Amino acid sequence: MKTILITGGAGFIGSNFIPYFLEENKGVQIVNLDLLTYAGDLTNLIEVLNNERYNFVKGDICNRELVTDLFKKYDFNGVIHFAAESHVDNSIKSPDLFIKTNVFGTFNLIDVAKNYWMDAPNQYKTEYKNCRFHHISTDEVYGSLGKQGLFTEKTSYAPNSPYSASKASSDFLVRSYYHTYGMNVVTTNCSNNYGPKQHNEKLIPTIIKKAIKGECIPIYGDGKNIRDWLYVLDHCKGIELVYRKGKSGNTYNIGGKNERNNLYIANTICEILDKVYPQKVSYKNQINFVSDRPGHDFRYAIDAAKIENELGWNAVENFETGILKTIQWYLKKYKKP
Repeated sequence: MKTILITGGAGFIGSNFIPYFLEENKGVQIVNLDLLTYAGDLTNLIEVLNNERYNFVKGDICNRELVTDLFKKYDFNGVIHFAAESHVDNSIKSPDLFIKTNVFGTFNLIDVAKNYWMDAPNQYKTEYKNCRFHHISTDEVYGSLGKQGLFTEKTSYAPNSPYSASKASSDFLVRSYYHTYGMNVVTTNCSNNYGPKQHNEKLIPTIIKKAIKGECIPIYGDGKNIRDWLYVLDHCKGIELVYRKGKSGNTYNIGGKNERNNLYIANTICEILDKVYPQKVSYKNQINFVSDRPGHDFRYAIDAAKIENELGWNAVENFETGILKTIQWYLKKYKKP
């Protein structure tokens, strides 16, 4: 049975991906390596804790000795690398942590994998010739769009925050291991994910939690910043497809074709809550505009034509169907009927 290393599997996207991947790939077992920082939560993985094909290891991707020992112990046939610091606000306050985890951590993983799987540049060991390193990245590496246009795989990188700069650096590291060593790598750059299990610090969980607690719902600036929103299970399906069928050395952009500005997001959530969990006045009265954050990109939007045309992926959820499922999940989490 093949064994795959998944990093950061207790985080938002990873904890949605692991149950889906185990269900879709019966002949694979998973080792989840996660440091369990504030954003990692093992309760996100309750549904797989008793799965005999799932193992959890608490540890840091920056610990080379640990990563090397895990490769020797489990004989990994692939790596799907989610682990990353990902909150822009936190990267503004503590950029050093983002450089360490996102840049050095990625280097550590891919370098150990290369040394374990390969004898020399462009020369895989026979038993590891099909092993693959899949790097999960973000659309934020491309910078900010104006009112028109879409990010494609050929868009020049122009990161504008310490977070996006650290992810851009890790993307380039992975690219270099393909061109220099002939390593079997793929990279996926996704748009803004939302859905169950997302950390409370992110926009949509924040809006939901603040609303039902009767607190002010903070919206940066004028609320007109636009993001392309991708339901997390649609993203997981795209990742699994690229890992299995993507062309080595290629990047695939995964986007939801759901451009919405932050004020629309807040208003939509409030309107749904007004119906499913009503209070005396509309939740919209709790929306509060706050000072914009430094370097706040205006708009992100992904052209997903490559993964659609080459691999047959398509997003199932639009924002309106996905946000309803998301609100229902968070109402249960916060113990609301």
